[in-house]
Amino acid sequence: MKFLPLVWKNIWRRKFRTTFTLLSIFIAFLLFGILMTIRNSFAFGVQIAGLDRLVLINKVSLIMPLPFAYQARLQSVPGVELVTHNSWFNGIYQDPSNFFANIAVEPEPFMKVYPEYTLPPDEMQAWLEDRQGAIVGRDLASRFGWKVGDRVPLVGTIFPPKTGDVWEFNVRGIYDGADGIDKTQFFFRYDYLEENRTFGEGQVGWYVVKIADGSRAVEMSRQFDSMFENSPAETKTTTEKGFVEGFASQVGDIGSIMIAVSSVVLVMFGLVAASTMAQSVRERTAELAVLKTLGFTGPAILLLVLAESLFIVFLGGGLGLALAWLIVQGGDPTGGLLAIFVLPTADVWFGVGLMTAMGILAGMAPAVNAMRLKITDALRRN
Repeated sequence: MKFLPLVWKNIWRRKFRTTFTLLSIFIAFLLFGILMTIRNSFAFGVQIAGLDRLVLINKVSLIMPLPFAYQARLQSVPGVELVTHNSWFNGIYQDPSNFFANIAVEPEPFMKVYPEYTLPPDEMQAWLEDRQGAIVGRDLASRFGWKVGDRVPLVGTIFPPKTGDVWEFNVRGIYDGADGIDKTQFFFRYDYLEENRTFGEGQVGWYVVKIADGSRAVEMSRQFDSMFENSPAETKTTTEKGFVEGFASQVGDIGSIMIAVSSVVLVMFGLVAASTMAQSVRERTAELAVLKTLGFTGPAILLLVLAESLFIVFLGGGLGLALAWLIVQGGDPTGGLLAIFVLPTADVWFGVGLMTAMGILAGMAPAVNAMRLKITDALRRN
């Protein structure tokens, strides 16, 4: 008697029960895939944050500015390769619900500090030649149907312009990048902001410092902060990863919430699978005794039951994870509110590992009981 056909036959001996068990596991891993995608969206940038990039913010709060004069002092520190600054603009396009990050930057140093953003040379040159120029991420451009040359008005909620009611920008480039790069942002020139805002001149939002040796990040962070101690604008320096994590945490610990929900769902449906396997083994006590009579050893019976459990979990979980992957390939269903909508490969493999663990745990107790089953006791029960 062949082993695999026997596993297949045992699984489908109770079609109704097996079908609903498969559906339970299918739903569990479908939710797992979607939740891990959302978790990754809220943690965007953390995985790619540079170890050699430090971020200086105002010690009081991120919303408090820093003097522009700090840039020259930071650049003069040995071990610093490049210093640039960013300023949060918080402009509104047409409607407050059309949220996206819009930030004032210095074009050339910004692109050098962030080489993961790719922009064609001709578009970069056009940005440098246009005071009102801006570059937008490919996903953001797709969301609003923007193309190079379009005119984009933004209402400045923080910085009203000196003339008129809105800030006018020209789309001079559309930047791209590998998977995991946030392509929903809008970057424009700091000098345009500086010349046309009604207040806050000579101030920036935060500094980004690229250092030569990433292993010295902690040491240099302390050095930077000590430079501005007892000044009107003291600083708090952290790695870029810490900065991104802190920025994301302002909307709550989404990662922990997603993991907690996934864990509850997987445990619940794992118990369903364990109950199914236990009931299946109890119903086949006599059959297992016959198999032992025919020469099946205890370890063979153990493997038989575990194979059934693993097959059910991998079939249902695999289909659920595959559907989650297909849904994610369709793109962000929120129309661009999630900066990155990708199911990471690491989470897919983690899901496979969870299937293996669930299959073994669900089938282990029934399998051990079946292995220890005595032929005479089993036949006596029936």
